[in-house]
Amino acid sequence: MKRIEKKLKELSQDNQKAFVGYIVAGDPDLETSLELMHLSVDSGVDILEIGVPFTDPIAEGPTIQQAHDRSLENQTNLQKIVDLVGKFREKDSNTPIILMGYINNFLMYKDLINRSHDLGVDGVLVVDIPGELSLEDYGIDNQDLDVISLVSPTTSKDRVKEIVKNSTGFIYYVTLRGVTGSSNLDGNEIEKNIKHIKSISSIPVMAGFGIKNSDDAKLLSSFSDGIVIGSSIVELIYKNSENKDFHEVSDYISNMKDAIR
Repeated sequence: MKRIEKKLKELSQDNQKAFVGYIVAGDPDLETSLELMHLSVDSGVDILEIGVPFTDPIAEGPTIQQAHDRSLENQTNLQKIVDLVGKFREKDSNTPIILMGYINNFLMYKDLINRSHDLGVDGVLVVDIPGELSLEDYGIDNQDLDVISLVSPTTSKDRVKEIVKNSTGFIYYVTLRGVTGSSNLDGNEIEKNIKHIKSISSIPVMAGFGIKNSDDAKLLSSFSDGIVIGSSIVELIYKNSENKDFHEVSDYISNMKDAIR
């Protein structure tokens, strides 16, 4: 059984919701990223989503865009990120890891991505693949990797059907019409759309974008299989990166995990 599927089944059996936590690799530096990966898991993150920095991250709000810029200034690339995953695996062989990035990130390292599962990566989420194409169309074909797909409030029902058919691991439901870190969640619309996905597929659905506080987390987890939080974590990392004291990050993650139990 794949690591993502195993983790989600374990959580479901314990009547728990999943917490997917996002950080940008190399922000503030790769050594600290490794520390933050372990800290995140120890604080309550169930699945790690590692952002691969890109020059034009169109889906991201200002907080994560700036983190991408800082990471790129540190010369972070996919090879270094896969090496980072390998170092993480020396101490943690259980926590699933997803790489989230843009298609150009992965095309530059096609052979590496095709070997990445053997190196400790469990899944990929490619933000900007056109709807009619798949990773295989780009020559990326690793059956061991889960392919996480995005569904948004504007995705047509026909398209949703195609997406869930071609996805593994889980569906990432985008809760907002906008970029990461936006606000104003519409709980009724989100619930309706997630219920539709779950009516046509058994694949788990995570809700992300715009989750700021424990009330948001509690609301969205009530009708999804878990939540994804990125901008708030990335912002706290930046705020505390100078003194490298990440207790505030740990406390925030713990509070969010408590909210969805």
